[in-house]
Amino acid sequence: MHLTPTIETREEVMFFDTDCGGVVHNIAYLRMIETARTRLAGLMGMKLREMAQTHLYPVVVRTEIDYKKPAKLGDELIIHGKLETVERVRFWCSFEMRRAEDNALLITCRQSLALVQMPEGRPSRLPEDWKVKYAHLLKSKQEPV
Repeated sequence: MHLTPTIETREEVMFFDTDCGGVVHNIAYLRMIETARTRLAGLMGMKLREMAQTHLYPVVVRTEIDYKKPAKLGDELIIHGKLETVERVRFWCSFEMRRAEDNALLITCRQSLALVQMPEGRPSRLPEDWKVKYAHLLKSKQEPV
C-alpha cells in the first residue's frame, strides 16, 4: 500500500497579512502555502537542514490559485496540502485553505516544483526511490501513453 504525503497546518491571520480593511491580502495566502509546502517537503525527505547542506532545493515553477472567499483579521485558517502528481523532473502539490470557524473553503492552489541544484541553477531528476514510494502518483500511470 502506497501512502500519499499529506500535511495540515494552521495559521492565524495577523495584521501583516491584511490590507487596511482587515481582509487578507492575496500574497499572504501564498506565504501560508509556503509554510505548508515546506513542511510537506520535509515529510517527503527534503528537510531544511539537508537542503542547506546539499544545495538541492524544490523550486516552484508554476502556481495556480483560486480565491473563493476572503479571510479576515483574527481568523484561524487550516491548510491541507498533499503530493498530487510525480513526473520525471517535476512534481505537483495541491492545497486548500479553510476557515476553522465555519469550514468555508477560501482558496484552492496547485503548485508545480522542480528540484534545482544551486548555485548552478541546474534542474535535477527526482529521487529514484520516488518511482516506488509514489508509484500511485506517477503521471504516466494516470494518462494513457
